[in-house]
Parts: sequence; C-alpha cells; structure tokens
Amino acid sequence: MTARVLVVDDDPGVRYTLREILESEGLEVDEAGDGREALERFAERPAPLVITDLRMPRLDGLGLLAELTAHAPGTKVVLITAHGSERDAVEAMKAGAYDYFKKPFETDELLAVVRRAVEAVRLRDENERLAGELALARTMVFGSESMRSLARLVARVAPKDITVLITGESGTGKERVAEALVRASPRAEKPFVRFNCAALSPELAEAELFGHARGAFTGAVRSRPGLFGEADGGTILLDEVGELAASAQAKLLRVLQEGEVRPVGEEKTRRVDVRVLAATHRDLEAEVKAGRFREDLFYRLNVVRLHVPPLRDRPDDVTLLARHFLGRFAERFGVEGLRVPQALIDRLRAHAWPGNVRELENALESLVALSPPEGLDLSLLPFGRGDAAPAEDGPLSLKQRVEAYERGLVHEALKSALGNRSEAARRLGVSRVTLHDKLKKYRLGGGGDEEG
Repeated sequence: MTARVLVVDDDPGVRYTLREILESEGLEVDEAGDGREALERFAERPAPLVITDLRMPRLDGLGLLAELTAHAPGTKVVLITAHGSERDAVEAMKAGAYDYFKKPFETDELLAVVRRAVEAVRLRDENERLAGELALARTMVFGSESMRSLARLVARVAPKDITVLITGESGTGKERVAEALVRASPRAEKPFVRFNCAALSPELAEAELFGHARGAFTGAVRSRPGLFGEADGGTILLDEVGELAASAQAKLLRVLQEGEVRPVGEEKTRRVDVRVLAATHRDLEAEVKAGRFREDLFYRLNVVRLHVPPLRDRPDDVTLLARHFLGRFAERFGVEGLRVPQALIDRLRAHAWPGNVRELENALESLVALSPPEGLDLSLLPFGRGDAAPAEDGPLSLKQRVEAYERGLVHEALKSALGNRSEAARRLGVSRVTLHDKLKKYRLGGGGDEEG
C-alpha cells in the first residue's frame, strides 16, 4: 500500500499512534493539530487521503471536510469519532466523508478503513488515467509517459468549464489536445470554432472574432456575428494567441471577464457563452515583460496550462507515429505490403525533429509518395545519416501530391488487371500509349503486354 495520508488531531498522542500504525503499512504520513493547520499543510502538499478527528479547536472535522469537499473534491476524508457520536458520523457521511471509525480504535478496524480508502484512490486515479488516454488517443498517437501524464490532465480538465492555455513548440499537436478537450467536455455537441490569431491583419482579426456592423469598414456589406457569436454555447480555440493585436487583446479580456462582445462599428455589447481554449508556441510571460501581451489577459487565459512536450523528448512516440503515418500514406498512395525497415526507424529516432510531429508527418508523406513501388528509398528522407536538417520540412507540393495519387491509381489498375496493360488502360480510361508513359514515369513494372 503506497499513498500519502494527512493525519489531523489535536491530541499529539493520537497522532503519534496513527503515524506508527500507518507507517508500518508503508504509508507516508503528514500531521496537523487542527483543521486550520491541516488546510495550510494541504495547500503546501496535497494528500489523497485525510484522517481527521471530529472535535478540534479553531476548525473541527466537519469544517475541514467542507473545505476539502469544496476545493479538493477528489480527496478521501475519514473521520475519527468519539463513542456516542454516531449521529455526527452519519451527518459527516452525508456531507461527503468517505468513512469513519470510533475512538478508542482497534488497529485492524483502522487499517480496514484506510485500505478501502487507499484502494478507492487508486481506482479513481486508474480510471482517470484510462479516460484521459482514451480522450487524447482519439486525436493523437502516443505511448510515452510524458504524454500519458498530459492525458491524465486532459481527463481532469475537459469536463470543467474553465479556460485552458495549451503551450508547446510548433508542430507538437496543440490543436489535437484542444480537440481532445472539446470531445470530452459537456460542450462536445456544441459548436467548436477555431481561429489562427496570426492569419489576419489586426483590423480584420478583430472583426472576424467579435463581428462587425454593416458598413463598419470597406467591404463590410453586411453585418456578421463573428466567431464568438458562432461559437455561442460551445468552444473557441484561439491558436497562436500570442500574435493577437493589442486592441483585440482588450476585447478578448472583456469576453473572459464579462462574457460580452462588442462587434466592430456597434455601440451595444452582446452576451455570449463560450469556453475559451488558447494555444501558443511563445513564452507569454516573456511577452508580458516585453510589453507585447497584456498581463491581465495572460492571467485570465492561464487558468489551467497544458504543455505538450517536444517530440525529441519522447523518442518512443517517434516509432509509434512513424508506423501510423506510413500506414496512412501507403493507403493514400496505393502502396501495398509496405515494409518498414529498422534502418528507417533508427534514423527517425536519431533525428532531433525541430519541427516536431508536423515535420515527421511531412517527411514520411514525401518518402512514401516519392519512393519506387519495390520499397522505401531512404535517400529521399529530407535529412542524412548525420546531417543537419532544416528547421521544418514543408509538405508536398500540390503537383507532388497529385503525382503520388496518380501513381497509386496506376499501380492499383495494373495489379487488378493482372499485369495486362490494355485492360489496365481501359479501367483507367486512358490509351495504352498514355499508360506506357505513366508506367515509365513512375517506374512501375508492367507484367504482360498482351491485349487480353
């Protein structure tokens, strides 16, 4: 049994006895002499289990139970009651206590209650971990402990209607974390609106977010409710929130404080009910010190912070992500029986991935699309065995994507026609000459050349 317990009693002798019994069971024990001291200790070092006497000066056990229920509802509270205080014990159970035992207590009775409480804490934590991993696994591929820790936080935060700031380097998957938060929230069936704060000029960004009246600016031929209006009742993700202009920052602060927006060109405000998720790759504390980001807005956004670790710090996820992306692109480009050589995995794990998951995805899309059908050509990777790579490799161009898709179609038609080029050309709706050119271009084998 491994857990931490906060023992609260104004009698030092009782605390000493409880410590001896609990530590003999492998539990870590903190002590407090009354409810007020217990809250101070708990604030410094929260405990999943609190054992408290019912009668104490300053703040008694019921008062301590009320405080913990309000501010740390996951904590299990066990009451110690005096003989003849059964009515108080029943009231405590109604108020949220996990269990109780009587003074003077028997060691076996005490340990039976504590063991049940510790097991309840363990099961709650396990269920929370599984729920978080399930929520995040719907949008991301991972197996590392750092991402599992993030998943547990997602499970805790998602159901709560609070603002969340998601931080992490570019390409780590901050938007995927936001999607997981929305899917596991009570607003899952409501609108989910996304906005990249760096995508538009300050004036247009303000109008896009908060709406505008007709004629408010050149081109405003009709009024619009804005993205906050569209997200009413649901959630909005403000991606790259650190790029938001000062005027829009002030309006965003009003939304967070008052739940109101004022469209550009209008005098009246409108009420909106929107949960705000914000994401950024910037250090917002540094932006505040530099005067580029409002301090009051930062504190409003930073109610809960979730940090997505960079890919270089979770090499085990590189393998999982690589196999996931390779399978997806093999299906997209019509490559069957794709073999993933260990040399590829070794090179991927050795790379620093400054562009994170996005860089890995782009690199593998290019590799599958441009490799010959007989196997992956590792020389097509955008970095060498020990060479430095660019900060973030760009995705395939439209021309490359079209050609890769076309190659997949030609390969599939030739295979389904059992190598008969005339039949393959017929299925593709092209001439044999055109098919011959495509086979040559994409270095595809043709099998038989008979007319069938």
